[in-house]
Amino acid sequence: MTLDTLDAPPTTRRFTWHGVRTVAVLELRQRVRSTRWIVALVVWFVVVGGITLLASGALTAIADQGASSNGPLLFAVVSFLVLGLGLLVTPTLASTAINGDRSAGTLATLQVTLLSPSEIATGKLLAAWLAACAFLVASLPFLVLALAMGGTPVMSLVRVVLIIAVLLAAVCGIGLGYSALGARAAGSTVLTFLTVAGLTLLTPILFATTYPSISHEESVTVYTNAQSSPGDDSCTYVTQTRSVDHTERTWWLLGINPFVILADGAEAAPTRTAEIRDPLSAIRQGVRTLRAGPASPIDECWLVGQPPADVQDNISTTPFWYWGLGANVLLGAAGFTIAVRRLRIPQRKLPRGTRVA
Repeated sequence: MTLDTLDAPPTTRRFTWHGVRTVAVLELRQRVRSTRWIVALVVWFVVVGGITLLASGALTAIADQGASSNGPLLFAVVSFLVLGLGLLVTPTLASTAINGDRSAGTLATLQVTLLSPSEIATGKLLAAWLAACAFLVASLPFLVLALAMGGTPVMSLVRVVLIIAVLLAAVCGIGLGYSALGARAAGSTVLTFLTVAGLTLLTPILFATTYPSISHEESVTVYTNAQSSPGDDSCTYVTQTRSVDHTERTWWLLGINPFVILADGAEAAPTRTAEIRDPLSAIRQGVRTLRAGPASPIDECWLVGQPPADVQDNISTTPFWYWGLGANVLLGAAGFTIAVRRLRIPQRKLPRGTRVA
């Protein structure tokens, strides 16, 4: 091995588990020494536990009055609560990982070592994800409590935990990318929050605003009561011109929403037996219906209580959560790729005001 080889800067392609672990351990030790992170973890546990116990008490009181099992409802509440709080906390864990070290003058120290940009980026991503998973682990007792109320399969708990963990990893990747692009930690944190808000809040708004554009007047077949004579409850097929909503064109706006992904992936109950007390199944059934598009023919015989004969519903039975989860993971992978490229040295151009060492 020559001296030139020893002095050569690490390349992007160099990748070892030892380098990743070194960076991750450094990051995690900094977080453990920070009292703010510990306080945040305690506050998380208290908030999730308090809301879970309050909801459990309220649902138990309702059940005592003759209501059916409220286990699926509590499980949905806790699952959405954990995911929602996780999406609020995680951006702060990764969006300052790179520009924060750059401002403190410690990033250049890592860059001039034998650690490659990919090792540094992966180590920081792993540390942020493990910190986010610590909040998820703190929520497990309350998810188990909701599961113990009955009505929810055990595998739903496993699916919920895994899906939330992957979604948090995707958010960590997005935040890491913004941290590499932005010179200030505040700016990258805001951009990460905006991206998360876009996935969770903007997607249903866009779906609602684009709804008029997918509605068209078309000639459709309707299975309905012709009322050829007074008291005639028989149904027949007729052709009518009606407004048809082609939701199969824009359903994907809801399919990439983290909460919709969680509802579809949980598989808390059979799709065709979803009830109001099982919000996860209700959301899954609703979005799968939108994915299938307009029914053909349209069944209106339920108005007169007549069986729908050979008319079939338009509820899709194909899961879509893996598609939406993949879209979120791709966003996280894009952020991670940006971080790796921005960590390469030497850099031709740095943002104004950026501290090198």
